[in-house]
Amino acid sequence: MSKVLSAHAVSVDGYITGREPGSGRGLGDGTTLFDWYFDGDTPSQVFDGFKLSAPSARVFDALAGSVGAVVVGRNTYEDSDRFGGGSPHPAARPFLLSHRPAPELTERQTLITTGIEDAIAAAREAAGGKDVGLMGGGVTTAALQAGLVDEVILHQVPVLLGGGRPFFRSLPEHVRLRLVEAVPAPGVTHLRYEVVR
Repeated sequence: MSKVLSAHAVSVDGYITGREPGSGRGLGDGTTLFDWYFDGDTPSQVFDGFKLSAPSARVFDALAGSVGAVVVGRNTYEDSDRFGGGSPHPAARPFLLSHRPAPELTERQTLITTGIEDAIAAAREAAGGKDVGLMGGGVTTAALQAGLVDEVILHQVPVLLGGGRPFFRSLPEHVRLRLVEAVPAPGVTHLRYEVVR
């Protein structure tokens, strides 16, 4: 059965962007959260141009290779300059979850305005048995609140950003996690958690 998972690069103090992210500014100033994508000597088998360390390539490619569709929040979509009209993942169809119209969408992107449950259902159908990835703190928080997340993967970068957009928003109750895997790698530690139900 396919899973719903959230995988994000995150600072030790819990930020997924630097300060002042936004359209034309990317993920904010001074962020080093993605240096590990390019600091290694092992080419990714999924993402062209990524050269990771050997342990990061193993974790990243296994995860990226399992994803068939992604649900993206509006902030992530805008901060990433709308993915240039495509997808943040070379083989996964993007579903934008937003309450506002998005006239700039292309035929490769789908807008869902009726909530996280509908967005994940549409993404599951498009994923064809593969996993559904979640992109953005708001989307992940909404999916956790709805009880729809199976795994949370943190690519924790050893930096304190001191500001930016926090990964998790306020949750109405605790969400228990069970550590499944911890993989230290140069510039990042990959932490894979299963959501305990």
